[in-house]
Formats: sequence, C-alpha cells, structure tokens
Amino acid sequence: MLASLSLISCAPNAEKEQAEFDYKVERFADLEILRYEVTGFDELTLDQKKLIYYLQEAALQGRDILFDQNGKWNLAIRKTLETIYTDYQGDRTTDEWAAFETYTKQVWFANGIHHHYSSDKFLPAFSAEFFAEAVKSVDANKLPVRDGETVEDLIATLTPIMFDPTVMPKRTNQADGEDLILTSAGNYYDGVTQQEAEAFYNAMKDPKDETPISYGLNSRLVKRNGKIYEEVYKIDGRYGDAIARIVEWLEKAAGVAENDAQKAVIEKLIEYYRTGDLRTFDEYAILWVQDLDSRIDFVNGFTESYGDPIGLKASWESIVNFKDLEASRRTQLISENAQWFEENSPTDKRFKKDNVKGVAAKVITAAILAGDCYPSTPIGINLPNANWIRATHGSKSVTIDNLTGAYAEAAKGNGFNEEFVYSDVERELLAQYGGITGDLHTDLHECLGHGSGKLLPGVDPDALRSHGSTLEEARADLFALYYMADTKLVELGIIPNDEAYKACYYQQMMNGLMTQLHRIEPGKDIEESHMRDRQLIAAWAYDLGKAENVMEIVVVDGKRYVKINDYVKLREIFGQQLAEIQRIKSEGDYEAGRILVEKYAVKVDADLHNEVLARYEALNLAPYKGFVNPVYVAEYDAEGNITNVTLDYTEGYAEQMLRYSTEYATLPVYND
Repeated sequence: MLASLSLISCAPNAEKEQAEFDYKVERFADLEILRYEVTGFDELTLDQKKLIYYLQEAALQGRDILFDQNGKWNLAIRKTLETIYTDYQGDRTTDEWAAFETYTKQVWFANGIHHHYSSDKFLPAFSAEFFAEAVKSVDANKLPVRDGETVEDLIATLTPIMFDPTVMPKRTNQADGEDLILTSAGNYYDGVTQQEAEAFYNAMKDPKDETPISYGLNSRLVKRNGKIYEEVYKIDGRYGDAIARIVEWLEKAAGVAENDAQKAVIEKLIEYYRTGDLRTFDEYAILWVQDLDSRIDFVNGFTESYGDPIGLKASWESIVNFKDLEASRRTQLISENAQWFEENSPTDKRFKKDNVKGVAAKVITAAILAGDCYPSTPIGINLPNANWIRATHGSKSVTIDNLTGAYAEAAKGNGFNEEFVYSDVERELLAQYGGITGDLHTDLHECLGHGSGKLLPGVDPDALRSHGSTLEEARADLFALYYMADTKLVELGIIPNDEAYKACYYQQMMNGLMTQLHRIEPGKDIEESHMRDRQLIAAWAYDLGKAENVMEIVVVDGKRYVKINDYVKLREIFGQQLAEIQRIKSEGDYEAGRILVEKYAVKVDADLHNEVLARYEALNLAPYKGFVNPVYVAEYDAEGNITNVTLDYTEGYAEQMLRYSTEYATLPVYND
C-alpha cells in the first residue's frame, strides 16, 4: 500500500573498482540518483540466487507497461528522446543540449512526462526549435514514425504534448469538483467520463458480496461507438507482449522455487496473467499471504491504485527481495502482538477486528526494483489491498532495510537538521532516536496500521473514492504515531525508552507543517496522497491543540520553526484523529472524509511555502531520490546451466536506462 555517463555504451563498466560502497550516482533537476547494496546476496544458496535472477528478469520485462499507463504518448516520446540522446551529431556543449539531457533523465525517472510525485507535467528547458532540429538530425528509421506519416508529422504530434503547459497538464488530477478522469493524462481510461466510469463499476457490484473482486484493477476502460468496455491486461489482451515475457521468466522461477507453497504462488500468478480473471488474482493473493516460510519473496503485477484519479485501476510494479533474518526479529515481535494493539486502539469497538488474522511482518533486502517501484520506490509495503482478504487471511508487511540505509548514508552531514530543527534539544532527539523511530514508524504503519480496523457490513470498499488513498495512509500513519509512545513498545524491547518516541513526533509535525513543502512548486496545491496524509495529520493536530498550546510555530531570526510543548497531549490528539478517520473508513462516510482532506490536506500557505523553498535551496539538496539497480550477471557452464550469479554495481543511470530500453522493449510504441 522515488557519475560520468557514456552516451552510447549501455554495458556496466566491469573494470571499475570501489574500496567501499558508493551510494551516490548523480544529481539533476530536483533528483538525486543513488545505489543500494544487496547485502547478504552472496550468502544465499545457488538455487536462491537463480530464483532471484529469474524473478528480477520477470520484473524488468514490465517496464514498458508503466510508461504506457502513465500516458499514451510516453513510449513514443521516450523512443524519440533516446534516439536523439545516442545519435545526435550536433553540438553537445550548448545550454540547449544540457537542458535536453536533463529532460530525458527526468522522463526516465518519472516513467513518462509527468513528475513522479506531484504528477504535474514538467516542461523542457530547451526550445521546440531545438527539438525539431534534433529530431531531423537523426536516422528517421530509428524514430517512432507511424506508417504513412513523416518525421515532420512526429514532430507536430509530440511538440504540443511536451511543450504546451495546457495539454495534459496533470497525470492524476485530484482537484475537488472536477471530472477527475477527463482532466487526468493517465492512460487508464479512454473516451469515458468520471460519471460513466463510476456507473460502469457500480453496476457490477453486489452489496451483499462479502468477498468482492477489485473491480477494474487490471484493465483500461474505453468507450468506442457509444459502447463502454474493458481492455483487460492479460497474455492475449492489452499488454500481452510484455505479460508473455513476464510469464516466461516466472515459469523459470517456478522451477527453482524454495518450496511447494512458493511454487503454488508463482503458478497461480501465471494463471492470473493468462486469464486476467480477478477471482484468480484473489486466489493468488491468498496463497501469497500464506507463504510465510520462503526466504525469497516478490511482488509482480497490477497492484497499487494511486495513479488512478478515482482509485480503482492499478499501476504495474515489481520488487524482488529476501528476508533479513536478524532485523526481522523486531517486526516479528510486533506482529505477534497484533491482537493487543487492535484491542487497545482508541477507535470505537464497532470498528475493531475481533480476531486479527495472519499479520506477517518482516524486514527485507530489496534485490531489484521495477515498474512503479523504480527509480523512486516505497520504503515499506503492506499487501494485499482487498479488505476481505486482510480480514480473513491476513496481510504481509515489509520494511525495506537496505533502501532506508542508502537514504541515511546519502543524507549524512547535509545540514537539514541544523536549518529546520528548532533547537539542540530536538536535534539531539533526532540524532539519538530518529533512525530507530523512523524504521519503527514504517513497521507499525505497514504491519499494523494498514491491517487494523474493519468495514461495517455492507460498506463499499471504494466508498471514499478519490480521497480513499489519502485517508487510508493517514489512518496507518496515525496508528503508528499513537502506538509509538506506548509503554508496550518499551516492554517488548522494541524502543529503548519512553523518550525516544518524541523524535518521531517532532519529525512528523515538522515535515507535515513545513519541510515537505519543498516538494511543491509555488502556487500549487498538494496532490500526492502521502503528502496530503502528512499535512492532514499535522495541520489538523495543530488546530486541535491550539487551545492548550500543544505546539506552536515560533520565529527565530526571521525563520519559522515547529516547537512541540506537550508531547503527551499530542499523543492524545493523534488518538482522537485515529478514532475519527477509522470511523470514516468503517462507515464509508465520504462527505466527512472529503471535508477533512479539503480543509487540511490540500492548500498551502504561500508565505511559509516561499520561506521553506528559499531555506531548502540554500542547502543545495535534491528534494527527491531514486535508485539505479544492480546488474545481475549469470555465469553458465558448457551445458548452459547457471553455476553462479554475481552482482555488478558500476552501471550508471543513463547506461541503465538505455540498456533497459533495448533489452526490455516489450511493447509497441503505440498502444491505441
């Protein structure tokens, strides 16, 4: 639930050696590219290495799917940009060329022309005239020119899509009161309005069905000649070429599965990809949740619905991982006590689960990132998303340890705390406990927060509609925040003392009220669900605590800072917020949820925003980070059998993106 590069060669530089692991790759625009280390891979058995190798190949085969889901012109734009990037014979020392390089790297990072986080279209800093000249300078046979059209036609088509700010301005529009489908550039719908889409799926739903499928999850909804129907993602349907390649590698993975349960998971996923049947998807999700003994694990498929403005359709993603046995002891303790946390929640008894089922939590090492997990990636995952599966069969929650470690290493000494944290007292709290409570917040959010509570009988899981993602993330965050200060965690030995939680509370309020604003362009509203969640909690808590001065914004030397005066009272406020959002979720109270989101989560104080941007700019920090993947190299014997798999960490960002576009070009450029 984000170096020195060769322009032509895409192969990793095997001769480069590093005395110690180098996390930083390069920086451009508002992005910094990092590496992550797959610690412990060498300790795995040969069959486990082969399994990861096959699964990571299956993961990479789906790359084109996400580009197409994010916008119908993205693959054509990417192909055009990459042809220029490798073949342009003009002057590569000009400002126009530098701007072109930056734009191309942004498109790679965002899997399209819209920002990966804000979903706003980012505009080229080079001119349309330069673009036209560059397109004409390369071999037309390498460009995505349609049959019967010319290079000039290609330029005429792509120029307004790339350069005109009024054309497809938002990938995912969340503005209240607008037709969210018609005003979104994402490729989940074609020719239908929001009202038509919602009516289409509402007509399918049976309010008495206690095990509903995730309607619309794996399809594009289109209207042709007055008829509305689904183009289902399956091996003989939409995205069939890519799915066939995914299945080919999944079949190899099934042959080296660690046990029968894991093999059954992989085979059921293959069946789902062949049929597109969402009942089969639910069967796969149940098998996946129940596979608790395998060390290797993965997500591969149409999973999260954040990219759909009405929260039904899923983007394609994959992550392959293996369990960190030592670090998972912490999450195991949490999951073993899941029933206690549920029973002691400040929510109404009507909304609590009588019997918490199958909450499985672990700390993992990411082995490969793909689709909507690459290059920008989550640091925690909780699946499956279907409420009835979670209630009946449980869920799996993970904290991705090697990614949070990479972020921490890259952030050392960057000056952020000195600039934005109120005083030495809070800075010391963060220095001592920020890492511990940060990981624990992710654990509690993913393991217990998303898995807590229940819907009342007859409540539609999609009742909160476009605000559902924001409210669900806020619910999980508030669950984590409330329990972060509970003595139960000290008793379990998960947190060192009853002061450590204050680091998490301070980070939450500072980020939600102020510092996350550095990710928003001046004059823009907050659109992304996780950012809305954080501001919703912080701004609402600030309001609730005003009468007792629980927290305040203080000014020192002309700069604003968050100051918390009463941490105990703040915890009570978090409990109050959790109770209300759980009620909204359990009752499907769309209007109450909409009012909360629109009041607290969307609008930005312009003066504070400008101040944060100026202070952040002075630090010269990139607001967003993402990763390049390691390269998995299979070694073979004379008979063609894999004898070992090794890792190469030396591939650069552009090298990797160009190689992926060559080796994993699984879809036609145009998917009308």
